[in-house]
Amino acid sequence: MIRKLAFWLVLVPLAIVILMFAVANREVVTVSFDPFSSHQPAASVRVPLFVLIFILVILGVIIGGVASWLRQGKHRRAARVHRSHVVALRGEIDSLNTKLADTVDMQSPERTARLAYRPPSN
Repeated sequence: MIRKLAFWLVLVPLAIVILMFAVANREVVTVSFDPFSSHQPAASVRVPLFVLIFILVILGVIIGGVASWLRQGKHRRAARVHRSHVVALRGEIDSLNTKLADTVDMQSPERTARLAYRPPSN
């Protein structure tokens, strides 16, 4: 339900604005890749202005995503280390519970103790 609401309230008006932008900026511009000659560039492309802007926005999003992914590498590595520690500690708790069950008389439930891992509350 929320996805449909978000679609109709956010994405549809955004699509309409993008289409209006594309229609208003359809003039053809020359993009030159030659820094030495502005009148007769060796490498140039003629594209509509909105295509150029969309390509640059998409390229900016990709570069920003890659930069963010690279900067968060240390956090992903730390999460992997902590996850392996949690798995090891849970295994240790299970082995200690097994040893405890073997040593305690199972006939009296009030004397049976159990170790438990309680995840932190968020």
